[in-house]
Amino acid sequence: MANKKILIVEDEEKIARVIKLELEFEGYEVDTAYDGLAGLEKFRSDRWDLVLLDVMLPELNGIEVLRRIRSNDEHTPVILLTARDSVPDKVAGLDQGANDYITKPYQIEELLARVRVCLRLKRGLSKTEETGQGLILGNLIVNEKTREVSRGNKQIELTPREFDLLVYLLQNKQHVLNRDQILSAVWGYDYYGDTNVVDVYIRYLRKKVDNGESPLIQTVRGVGYVLKEQ
Repeated sequence: MANKKILIVEDEEKIARVIKLELEFEGYEVDTAYDGLAGLEKFRSDRWDLVLLDVMLPELNGIEVLRRIRSNDEHTPVILLTARDSVPDKVAGLDQGANDYITKPYQIEELLARVRVCLRLKRGLSKTEETGQGLILGNLIVNEKTREVSRGNKQIELTPREFDLLVYLLQNKQHVLNRDQILSAVWGYDYYGDTNVVDVYIRYLRKKVDNGESPLIQTVRGVGYVLKEQ
């Protein structure tokens, strides 16, 4: 199996070199770009399994690079590298289709964990695509290739994180999942024991997926959640 290919777009060359060495040590094939225009050109000139994208870039900022990537590529995972106090950048990045973000300074182990999770989720989607089958439960249909979600005759608009959570629940339908399992699989790291983020996103999903329909996302008290028909 070919090594996964990762593109790093980071203007601080020392940081980019450290990340590149760590990723190569883990067995990934890695290339780097040091400004937004060069990063976008490299992205378009090859196929990538994941992009690590700094927000503050010369020539073209990271949010604009992401917007241009997402204009014709919905699937390649993108992890944003952001400054600790750049909340607007994080929000803008997620709205433009980023799969995750990590704030500087960060531990390399955390970055590697986020990379593994994004690649694992992408691999899970690819397997279902190869079978020619979408993910289906009752009248809920998820098309992994187009990232379209529908229930009955209604299209459902999801954020990238909501989509990843729904896919994970569907891949494990009928199985009760605890919050730690969901955190590990969908977020790739824990919030220092705070699993409230899972409850928040489950609530978001319920509003969209179960709206006016029989509930599919069910709570198992004291344990977690399960996706199944009643």
